[in-house]
Amino acid sequence: MPLYRDDAIVLRTHKLGEADRIVTMLTRHHGKVRAVAKGVRRTSSRLGARVEPFMLADVQLYEGRNLDVISQVEMREPYARRIAADYALYTAATAMVELADKLVDLEKEPANQQYRLLHGALGALSRREHDPGLLLDSFLLRSLAIAGYAPSFDECATCGAPGPHRAFALAGGGAVCESCRPVGAASPAPETFVLLAALLAGTWEVADASEFRHRREAAGVVAAYTQFHLERRVRSLGMVERSDPNGRETSSA
Repeated sequence: MPLYRDDAIVLRTHKLGEADRIVTMLTRHHGKVRAVAKGVRRTSSRLGARVEPFMLADVQLYEGRNLDVISQVEMREPYARRIAADYALYTAATAMVELADKLVDLEKEPANQQYRLLHGALGALSRREHDPGLLLDSFLLRSLAIAGYAPSFDECATCGAPGPHRAFALAGGGAVCESCRPVGAASPAPETFVLLAALLAGTWEVADASEFRHRREAAGVVAAYTQFHLERRVRSLGMVERSDPNGRETSSA
């Protein structure tokens, strides 16, 4: 049967039979791929630790009739080992891979931008480059932007009037001016709008300097915007741990 290789990030796995697993991966060139890892649940299997969620690997597969089959795995980056040791990192990574899985609907359709974004986000998490909650919210916003749901935080999303604006409308696509403001629109703090724009743009010097209360408010906006445009719940967002960088407060999204 035809063989192919690709770099892959494991999104999730589930059991198949007594010893196998079905592994869902986001690959560099082939988009989302589901494949069987045979015998991986046996204690003697060499593949087990290499096909856990968050792992980046060089995977060789051969095409099957219903599902492809993993024949070889070479570790590229052991993100799972570093991330699993910290609950805040783990919950943020879990939300990232769940969103990637939901946004990339079709299997074997190239999704290189989403792959590169997830690769960079998991790497930054594993190296603890920024606060896990900020990395997650930046990933969510940028993933949605790639999918065509980029929010506006500066101009009015309805009429294009320059900001800053004080209202945020989920259905309207972001910040809205007073003339376009619909009933029920949220009113985040000005500093929250600044933080949201920085997270979307990847302006980390601004994001890292933000206060916890604005991070928490931004997280609520991002979660609501994400789930509104997905039209379904991202379950793992409810488990995300968010901590005050000064250690005074801890909360979940």
